[in-house]
Amino acid sequence: MTDIPKCPKCGSEFTYFDGSLYVCPDCAHEFSAEEGEATEENTVAKDSNGAVLFDGDAVTVIKDLKVKGLSMVIKRGT
Repeated sequence: MTDIPKCPKCGSEFTYFDGSLYVCPDCAHEFSAEEGEATEENTVAKDSNGAVLFDGDAVTVIKDLKVKGLSMVIKRGT
């Protein structure tokens, strides 16, 4: 059996290969094999202007954000 990568967006193990892209049935994210191999260690957090964010940076949330998989909501202004 071939190694099919987990979804880089939601981490689901139920991805499948559909022609030229991998597809996640849970979040409908489509990605290439190279993107699927990228790990969280290689990701960089950026703000809406593209500036890199570092630990300790202050950000302001302009819209309530639901946290996927939890009943928690990040409130606007925090």
